[in-house]
Amino acid sequence: MGGYMLPQVIFPIHLVLGYVACLLCFVVYMLPWLKAMRRIEAQRVIATVHSFRFFGLVFILPGVVGPNLPASFAAFAAYGDFAAGLLAILVLLTARNRPLFWSFVVAFNLVGAADILLDYYHAIRIGLPAVAGQLGAAYWIPVLYVPMLMITHVLALYWLVRPQREAAFVLTGDAVES
Repeated sequence: MGGYMLPQVIFPIHLVLGYVACLLCFVVYMLPWLKAMRRIEAQRVIATVHSFRFFGLVFILPGVVGPNLPASFAAFAAYGDFAAGLLAILVLLTARNRPLFWSFVVAFNLVGAADILLDYYHAIRIGLPAVAGQLGAAYWIPVLYVPMLMITHVLALYWLVRPQREAAFVLTGDAVES
């Protein structure tokens, strides 16, 4: 059969190119926009993107994914995404209560990033690239959505560790954050 490529070759290519495309889009369009915002607003935008992670439950929905998608991967990915999505929604709901808001920002980013890293670990351990077709209609999630999620987690966590100047003003009392 001419032109055929093995799934264990195609899936990693899609994954790497998904990261490249998302990173280019992010750096050119989203990062300048987010950097121009106050940190709280930027974190809210990031949480909004992640609030749709409830959709990860699709990994355990028969008919959307193939019957031979390894259950250990599917369940872990589904419930990890669900937890991160719920935490992102809590970020959005608590924006007026700053201590609670920032606690949920930290929790959602740690849980969400850990979920993605553990999903990669499980995918490699079970050989997911060889059965990537079993992802079915959910195939786009790891190759298009997950790269943007991970990129935004990295930025959000970076900003939490190294806050912008306005946060220092608030902590010292030199300025009041609205």
